[in-house]
Amino acid sequence: MAAAAALAAAEVDIVIPTIRSLDFLEMWRPFFLPYHLIIIQDGDPSRTIKVPEGFDCELYNRNDIERILGSKAWIISFKDSSCRNFGFLISKKKYIYTIDDDCFVAKDPKGNDIDAITQHVRNLETPSTPFFFNTLYDPYRDGADFVRGYPFSLREGVPTAVSHGLWLNIPDYDAPTQLVKPLERNTRYVDAVMTIPRGTLFPMCGMNLAFNRELIGPAIYFGLQGEGQPIARYDDMWAGWCVKVVADHLGVGVKTGLPYIWHSKASNPFMNLKLEFTGLFWQEDLIPFFQSVKLPKECVTAQQCYVELAKLVREKLSHIHSYFEKLADAMVTWIGLWDEFNSNKAGGAGLAASS
Repeated sequence: MAAAAALAAAEVDIVIPTIRSLDFLEMWRPFFLPYHLIIIQDGDPSRTIKVPEGFDCELYNRNDIERILGSKAWIISFKDSSCRNFGFLISKKKYIYTIDDDCFVAKDPKGNDIDAITQHVRNLETPSTPFFFNTLYDPYRDGADFVRGYPFSLREGVPTAVSHGLWLNIPDYDAPTQLVKPLERNTRYVDAVMTIPRGTLFPMCGMNLAFNRELIGPAIYFGLQGEGQPIARYDDMWAGWCVKVVADHLGVGVKTGLPYIWHSKASNPFMNLKLEFTGLFWQEDLIPFFQSVKLPKECVTAQQCYVELAKLVREKLSHIHSYFEKLADAMVTWIGLWDEFNSNKAGGAGLAASS
């Protein structure tokens, strides 16, 4: 058991964007202590953020990002949780787990603390079944299997690229729903993991998310948003639509369900409405776009798929707003940086973080 835990720790980086103190890490100490943390400080880089003692941690702020990426630093959003992209970029591990700084350890119905990261790794290391839905959900869990009528030719499954976890307490609602349901809380714990079927999009939330960086990492770019951009709070949505299209094309899977975290802080719905306003209109065009995307069979890597997707964004979405031309540029620049930072796994020169 200890050897397995050590192996998992060697393969996982935890990426955390933050604008607050990091006191929330104390609650995660029993679970996060074995892992390496990459913390991206958003906002004012002169503000000092203290990391609780004992954690293996790198801390980067905006000055570090500007220094390391130079003229290409513009693709890392400022004053937006998508600053976490920088952590994805510089990690050298197989798996990434990313969590927000207002998320805490949840409890299962028996009152036990939920080890979210172990469940995510379990999801990623067991196959997905995107081509045929199993009514017992994840057939690879203990106590489950493929039901009668499930094709034997599909029971081997495919590699899992993304594990999308859920949340107790504060639901991940948009501003209009927050306004009409201000007191609603999610108290329902559903003990299930399922593969999202091929050809089906989903609203991806970035506050409890893990992915196989080697398998799909280049396609998980939280959209260019935040300060200076006409849209916000859709960064993880954009990443989810893109990664699902790419995963479907490459024949790999996306799971959702367990593990749960405790989402502690409801953001201001009026501020959210201001930030989301443009996205609420644009998504009615974006969803049909992603539903219709067909990537060429010549695209056999996540990088190739993402560059092709950027071309389609420029071609099909620029009529909505010039922002999509800039976003397409950011997507292509992102892949260039990804290839640069991953050309040598042992590299990392110039990545000295802030103290």
